[in-house]
Amino acid sequence: MDLDQFIAAVEILRRPELRGLPVVVGGDGDPAKRGVVATASYEARQHGVHSGLPMRTAARRCPDAVFLPSDRAAYEAASDEVMTALRGLGYVTEVMGWDEAFVAVDADDPEAVARQIQQHIRAATELDCSVGIGQNRLQAKLATDFGKPAGVFRLTHDSWFPVLGGKPTGALWGIGGKTERKLSELGIHTVAELAAADIAVVAGRFGPTIGPWLVQTGRGLGSTEVSAEPYLPRSRSREITFQQNLADWSQVREQVVLLAGQVTRDVEEEHRPAIRVVVKVRYAPFFTSTHGHALAEPTSDGELIAAAALAALGKFTDRRPVRLLGVRAEFADPYEDR
Repeated sequence: MDLDQFIAAVEILRRPELRGLPVVVGGDGDPAKRGVVATASYEARQHGVHSGLPMRTAARRCPDAVFLPSDRAAYEAASDEVMTALRGLGYVTEVMGWDEAFVAVDADDPEAVARQIQQHIRAATELDCSVGIGQNRLQAKLATDFGKPAGVFRLTHDSWFPVLGGKPTGALWGIGGKTERKLSELGIHTVAELAAADIAVVAGRFGPTIGPWLVQTGRGLGSTEVSAEPYLPRSRSREITFQQNLADWSQVREQVVLLAGQVTRDVEEEHRPAIRVVVKVRYAPFFTSTHGHALAEPTSDGELIAAAALAALGKFTDRRPVRLLGVRAEFADPYEDR
């Protein structure tokens, strides 16, 4: 289950007069300031506006859009309502974040169950969702993309290659731009080519764990397990976009320490120690890089988290002006030993 244009949809519920208009949510809602798009309504997406796009670029692409500030508390509250309604149907439900969840269903007519889910969430929250059906989590996840908006789509072992075989490898869940480029260097460009690839060759490039997993993903194979365990975030992070680039890296260090302090408070609220700290630097104009530093042992200690953040920052050798900084504390996987 994947909520459609979730953040924008929540804002439109609060402001019904915006329905049908291009809506862009991000930062403090001022496109003249630096910031990035959190989400855009489908009407805005038709103009090339998407998540992660600079707000100023969004304003150029869609000058008639309505720009709104992000309201995390409102989105969390709306998400809780959706997931409570979804669990109320009685199926095993695994929440994956604000706007999506896996539901384990054994039914002769899964499309009927999908429509039941859509109607139930709509009645409870006035929000629309798309439902993907698959024989495993991977297939169900990718099927939602073909069902949007507010539709139902089934992806199975039999339809995997007819639907996805010719798609680029980046269309697969878990394969980002860097991995896609590395696969291209091996002559692997499509899902079908990845599925047919020599596992030993791919493992030689990506390692003995990731390599075989990539090939299996290309073949449409994945886990079928759905857990009703409460959703636990894998990390907590904070970011700041500077209205004027920081050219002085002593100031960059100061800002990283401040962000690390904010992240430490988030970690303390989770009551789960961090195991790794990652720093993100976005240089002017818009090139982004990250480096991480593993903690000697799990901790919630602010001084140790700040020290790890500075150690991660020390791995950046480029001292160009900085427009954005982020610090992320990562937690251990609570399910890895189960």
